Formats: sequence, structure tokens, C-alpha cells
Amino acid sequence: MRYNERELLSLARQPAEKAAEIRMSVPKKGSVLKKRLVKLVVNFLFYFRTDEAEPIGALLLEHCRITKEEENVFSISFIEEPERKYCFECASEQQCQEWVEALKRASYEFLRRSLIFYRNEIQKMTGKDPLEQYGISEETRFQLGTHQQ
Repeated sequence: MRYNERELLSLARQPAEKAAEIRMSVPKKGSVLKKRLVKLVVNFLFYFRTDEAEPIGALLLEHCRITKEEENVFSISFIEEPERKYCFECASEQQCQEWVEALKRASYEFLRRSLIFYRNEIQKMTGKDPLEQYGISEETRFQLGTHQQ
């Protein structure tokens, strides 16, 4: 996926599907949990210092694994780079579960499966492919059983 810094900053300023101040550690040797404002926008997870408006980082939720580690802790790791693991500590078990569910729903893979499911349902009901009007109905990423992006 290609994007530039200005586009990413613009996306970071959009309303969040979910946002909270939670403790987070990044995959650096000796990294400790620090309080960060974490903001989910579409399929990007932005993180900010609590007193700054610009994000200090962003995670694209693609080819990643969201795992509940402990009662209040979840992690995000990347399939192609399993050592690149971000840990998050929430204030409660419920908050942790809400984050895990929201992040899983925001992943590219989930969004793709949902699009294919609803595309098929609309096609069954109407007899027409809803993607045809956009000229993208034959693209492999919208076909069942493919994982090309």
C-alpha cells in the first residue's frame, strides 16, 4: 500500500472508530509500557504522545495478528515479521476485549471478507453484481478464495 506523510496525517485527523489513552510498548529492545493516545481510523491504528496532536506512529492493520495476551493486555504482531510485536495494556478486561474486537473488524482481511459476503448477498437478491457498475467486478482481490491485494 502506498501513501504519503501528508495523506497519513490527514487520515490521523479524521474521527476515530475507537480512541483511548492506554499503555503501549513498541518492538524495541528494552521498550517499556508508556501511556499513549491510541486512535483507530479505518484500518490504521495511530498512536500519539498524550500531549501532542501529531501521531508518533501508525500501524496498518494488514497481515497482522491481534492476540489477547493476558487479562488486560493484547498485542499486534505482523505475520511476515513476528518479532515486530506491539503490546497494549488496557484499564479493564472489558476495554481490552472491545479493542481486540474493533481491531479485528478493522483489518484488511476482515473488510475484504465482508465485502465479498455482502457482494454475494446483493447479487442473490438482485441478480446483479454491485461492483460491475464500478468496473472492478473481475479484480482478483474481490474474488472468493484469493488473497491478492
